[in-house]
Amino acid sequence: MGNSGTPLAAYTRPQIVGIVNITTDSFSDGGKFLDAEKAIAHAEQLLADGADILDLGAAASNPHAARVEPEEEIRRLEPVVSHLQKKGALISIDTTKIEVQRWALEGGVEFLNDIRGFPGAALYPDLAQSNAKLVVMHFISDLDKAVRQPKSPEEVFDSINTFFEKRLPLLKDAGISDGRIVIDPGMGFFLASNPEPSLAVLARFPEFKERFKLPIMIGVSRKSFLKNLGVRESADIQVRTLAAELAAAERGADYIRTHDVKALAEGLRTWEQIVKQG
Repeated sequence: MGNSGTPLAAYTRPQIVGIVNITTDSFSDGGKFLDAEKAIAHAEQLLADGADILDLGAAASNPHAARVEPEEEIRRLEPVVSHLQKKGALISIDTTKIEVQRWALEGGVEFLNDIRGFPGAALYPDLAQSNAKLVVMHFISDLDKAVRQPKSPEEVFDSINTFFEKRLPLLKDAGISDGRIVIDPGMGFFLASNPEPSLAVLARFPEFKERFKLPIMIGVSRKSFLKNLGVRESADIQVRTLAAELAAAERGADYIRTHDVKALAEGLRTWEQIVKQG
């Protein structure tokens, strides 16, 4: 298992990043975990199912999402983060807002995940002084939520390369080491409204990993581009998600961000046992 037929001995199991949406309007589970107790219970279940890291977000980023003020994001996050940290969980905070990012850094979270790839230089001194790892995501727009616009795979590949060629040196010049950076090429509406760019990036993302010499996170979970393959009405989005996630693992993803941790953990365990026998 691994990219280009890499044997299991050379395979590194990806870290499973469990998604906890403390939101009203996330595309697949908005409103389900807005209550802190429900969010905590869900997060603890994800840990029991095999999550290595929990990625907590309090503002949705789909095209129809409403804006959430920084103070409200923090209010939603604080009791959940506090409880999970006492349990020893590794926490990632998914936010685009500098105020929330500063709050998270002050609280000692292990990861910050920014869909805009940390465009605000005002935060860089805070980032440099912290130990948090940064998930630097490429996003074809400059907004703080996804948009609907068709693109060709070639346009998207050019955008990804250009984005990281510009952003990564800025972060490094600010004093953030390579060992703290994880790159994410984006998926779904973060790339395009049509499915072809996401499929192409999923198939070829090891090219970006090799080019930039950094670990890579892939997040395909329940993305709309998976629904748009074949007959939409008959699509089982969770089955398609697992297939895409296993493809990402086979290609060498270092982190896989997912809603259904149990399915991915069991899928990886099964695949590894099959390959080991071979």
